[in-house]
Amino acid sequence: MSLLQDLNAGKLHGFHGGIHPPERKAPANLTPISHAGLPEELVLQVRQHIGQPAKIRVKAGERVLRGQPLTEPLNPMMIPVHAPTSGIIAAIEDRPLCHPSGLDGLCIVLKPDGEDQWRPRYPVADFRLLGADVLLERIHQSGVTGLGGAGFPAHVKLTPRKKKIDTLIINGVECEPYISADDRLMLEHPAEILLGVEILRHIVQPQLTILAVEDNKPEALAALRAANRDQNLLIVAVPTKYPSGGEKQLIEILTGLQVPRNGLPADIGIVVQNVGTAYAVKQAVIDDEPLTRRVVTLAGEAFAEPGNAWVHIGTPIRYLLQRYGLTPEPEQRIIMGGPMMGFTLHSAAAPIIKGSNCILAPKQAELAPPAEEMACIRCSNCADACPASLLPQQLYWYARSQDHDKLNSHHLFDCIECGACAYVCPSSIPLVQYYRVAKAEIRQAQREAELAERAKQRFEARLQRLAREKEERQARQAKAAAERKARMAEQAAAGGEDPVAAALARVKARQQEQAPDDMAAARAARKEEARRNRELKQAQAGGKNAADGTADSTDTDKKSAVAAAVARAKARKAAQETGATPKSEAPAENTTADDKQAAIKAAVARAKARKAEQAAAAAKQASGTEAEPAKTETPAPAESAADDKKAAIKAAVARAKARKAEQAAAAAKPASGTEAEPAKAETPAPAESAADDKKAAIKAAVARAKARKAAQAEKSAASISSDREDES
Repeated sequence: MSLLQDLNAGKLHGFHGGIHPPERKAPANLTPISHAGLPEELVLQVRQHIGQPAKIRVKAGERVLRGQPLTEPLNPMMIPVHAPTSGIIAAIEDRPLCHPSGLDGLCIVLKPDGEDQWRPRYPVADFRLLGADVLLERIHQSGVTGLGGAGFPAHVKLTPRKKKIDTLIINGVECEPYISADDRLMLEHPAEILLGVEILRHIVQPQLTILAVEDNKPEALAALRAANRDQNLLIVAVPTKYPSGGEKQLIEILTGLQVPRNGLPADIGIVVQNVGTAYAVKQAVIDDEPLTRRVVTLAGEAFAEPGNAWVHIGTPIRYLLQRYGLTPEPEQRIIMGGPMMGFTLHSAAAPIIKGSNCILAPKQAELAPPAEEMACIRCSNCADACPASLLPQQLYWYARSQDHDKLNSHHLFDCIECGACAYVCPSSIPLVQYYRVAKAEIRQAQREAELAERAKQRFEARLQRLAREKEERQARQAKAAAERKARMAEQAAAGGEDPVAAALARVKARQQEQAPDDMAAARAARKEEARRNRELKQAQAGGKNAADGTADSTDTDKKSAVAAAVARAKARKAAQETGATPKSEAPAENTTADDKQAAIKAAVARAKARKAEQAAAAAKQASGTEAEPAKTETPAPAESAADDKKAAIKAAVARAKARKAEQAAAAAKPASGTEAEPAKAETPAPAESAADDKKAAIKAAVARAKARKAAQAEKSAASISSDREDES
């Protein structure tokens, strides 16, 4: 009652700061609201409000009617978008958004068919017969958001809370320069606005309802007062001052109360709605018309026909610029909103959304572009003008240094981004832009912190779950072990014997039954069997190599010769120890110097004969005859390893010379048809049976393997062994 008495007496309050920029409402507010018409296509942003975008419920190619919902809200913070007219859904794709970032976003492109056919509508004759919840749902489904610019869902503000709403304030101040959309709406449609106010009062049930209008709109004030028939609705004129149209500032002007930090007007029992929102509520409840159009101010000297117009939601800005005769100058700016809180559009293809109240196209002489930023001089003009009683210069420094803690401690989020600080700054610092960027960074950091916290909680929950599962598993294992012990105890009690002890005793008994000698013999047998298997594999591999013939590869002959030589050397050594003579060699003679010389000469002769034989075979492949190698004697075994090595070297040299001489002789006598008969070399006797051949092949393979190993260790030994192979 005291508040009502103060208002009736004309007593108002003030707020800190504020400025008085040029209003420049004319000439846009001098002409009636026109109809902008329909463009060739409508681009409808899926998200046009504060909150999450609703779910799309139409497809490309589908025909829709005017007022038909194109998206479906899944929670209260989702607001649906409706078709502004009938037509075909041309596409659902990314298009430029009506946003300061200039980014692209998901949009529904509607091609009007010109019929403007409505979906079925169900008007309400008397809204008082409906409950608050029904009205709120109707407002929600009609897509009504705050039309003052913020775009907050209207039904969420009106939803009953723990604290009862005592005061309902209808905001008709519209304090920003150039904008006159609400002014013309109040002047031309006062009855519809007041009917919408009655619906809001029916939902909220406040004790006091105030409709505030700035005193620079005398015609709108007169029209509202003439249409008002409700004694409980108080229409108040407030002083002209920017930003008196801000929600918190208007509350302070009318009631003297301040909204708490990080709080809402509902926390002090107050709800504020825009006059345009009240008009949209009347359309939604009474006429069953969703929010598909709004009044938009087209101002600035670049427009040939400035004014206010009914514009369909989704109309491209380019269409409106052409429709109202834009005469652009070089580097023409197009501003969405007013000069204080608006933003420059990056593309004229951006569409009108529910919160778009003005398109400003000023010339440079009318509204100069921002000057070059200079250093802060600490003049405190920004602090004096701030309506939120903040310290803009400190926020500026902390925003530049990205000191989020200091920004929070200086209440950055209490800033309403009105632009008063930047307007009075002599250094032309764009303070609001710094604050917007800092707010975005803080919100992003908070989201990342929330995600990290949720991830931490999930990780801790997982650890707890794993620990719980481990305890349960251990409990099950302990229970199973206890049950086994109980069963064994029962078996022992029933049979008189412990089954575990009996099993262990049987194992020990089997181990003791096997004598140590038997175990050693078994191990030796296993080793011998493994050795035979290895030799058999080596013999098979060696047999394949032997079948290819010694003439195909010199390396194969050399390896076989090394193996045979090693075998013969072992045989000679065994014969010397036992006094026996090996089978493959001739009886040994006295080991004298003459014998050594004879052996060397014989080796030289054999080498020459072999060389001549190879040359003759190459020259006369068609003759079919080969020279018979000269018969050589087999040297007697050496008495010592040193003598054998020397003799072998000499014999190798002699063989090389003999081979060269033999090749020369064969080349000198190609027509003879016969060649010198080389000395017959002893050859090992043929095997008596296939079994003997197999054993011999196995032994030869083993010998070759050993010879390969010896040849890798000592190349000289390989040469010596090769010589001995030639002597055999």
